[in-house]
Amino acid sequence: MEFLNDLLSVFGNVTNLTWQMVVMWAIGGILIFLAIKKDMEPTLLLPMGFGAILVNLPLSGAIGEEGVLTTLYNAGIANELFPLLLFIGIGAMIDFGPLLSNPKLMIFGAAAQFGIFFTLCLASMFFDINDAASIAIIGAADGPTSIVVAQALNSKYLGAIMVAAYSYMALVPIIQPPVIKLLTTKKERQIKMEYKPTQVSQTTKILFPIIITVIAGLVAPSSVALVGFLMFGNLIRECGVLNSLSETAQKVLANLITIFLGITIASQMQADKFLAPETLLILGLGLVAFVVDTAGGVIFAKILNLFLKKKMNPMIGAAGISAFPMSGRIVHKMGLKEDSSNFLLMHSMGVNVSGQIASVIAGGLILNFFG
Repeated sequence: MEFLNDLLSVFGNVTNLTWQMVVMWAIGGILIFLAIKKDMEPTLLLPMGFGAILVNLPLSGAIGEEGVLTTLYNAGIANELFPLLLFIGIGAMIDFGPLLSNPKLMIFGAAAQFGIFFTLCLASMFFDINDAASIAIIGAADGPTSIVVAQALNSKYLGAIMVAAYSYMALVPIIQPPVIKLLTTKKERQIKMEYKPTQVSQTTKILFPIIITVIAGLVAPSSVALVGFLMFGNLIRECGVLNSLSETAQKVLANLITIFLGITIASQMQADKFLAPETLLILGLGLVAFVVDTAGGVIFAKILNLFLKKKMNPMIGAAGISAFPMSGRIVHKMGLKEDSSNFLLMHSMGVNVSGQIASVIAGGLILNFFG
C-alpha cells in the first residue's frame, strides 16, 4: 500500500506539469548548453539554467517561492547586498591603466550609454515612469546596477529586469558582433591603432578611485554606493599592501557572489512569471537597449573619424558598454579575425572600463531623476 501511495504521488507530480514548465526546462537547457558548449559566462549561465529547471519542477515550493531560494533572495537581492559585494570584486579586477594612459577613451563609455535613454523613452510608452526607468537601465549592461536601480525605484518587474540584464550580459558575444558588422565596413574593421603606453604612477592609480568617488558623489549622489564599492575594490587592487585581499576579491568573492546571483535570479524564472506578456516585453526592450548601446558607441567613433587625421577603429566604440571584460575581448577578437596582426585589446579594454564607470554613473543619474 505504501508503495502504491508513492507511485500515485509520482503520478500526481507528472499530472501537475504544464507546457509552460516544459518551455522553461528548454530555456534552462539552452542556457546550460551555452555555458558548457560555447563557454559563454558559465559561472552565470550555468546556475541560471539549472535554477530555471529547478524552480519549474512540480511542487517545488520548498525550493522556490517558500523555500531556500526565497531566503537567499531576501538575504542578498532585496537588500542589495550581492550586487554591492560583486562590485568590490569587479573593481579589484579592473586595471584602469589603459584608460589613464589614454583618457579620451572615456568619451566612448559615455556614448555607449545612449541605449539607456533611448529605451527609457520607448519603455515609458508601455510602463509607468519608475518601471520604465528600471527597465531602461538594463542597457547599462551591468547586472548589479540594474538590481540596485530597480530595487530603489520599487519596480514591480525586478525579477524580469534581473533575468534580462544578466542574460544579455552573458549573451554579448551573440548580440554585439552582428550589430558591429552591420555598421562598419571591412576596411574600417581593419584599421590598426598603435598603442603607446605611458607610465601611470601608483599614486595616480590610488588617487583615481578616490577622486572618481568624490566626483560621482557631487554630480550624482545616488550613485555613491555603486561607484564607491566599485572604486573601493579597485583601491584594494592598486594600494599595493592588500595583494592577498585583492586576489580573494577578484576570484573567490566575485565567483561566489556570481554563483549566488545566478541561482537566485533563476528563482524569478517561474513559468507563470517569466512567460507573462510584460516579462517578454521587458526582455525585448532589454535587447533593444543592448543593440542601441552598441550602435551608439560604433556610430560615435565613426563620427569622430570624420574629424581625425589618425583614424580610430570604430569597433572599439562597441566596447563602451559595461559588460566587462566580455565586450572588450569581443572587439579584440573581431579585429584579429579581420587582420591577424590587428591588436585592439588595450584600446578596447580601456573603453570597456570607461563603460563600467559610465554605466554606474548613468544608474545614479536615473535614481536622481526618478528616485
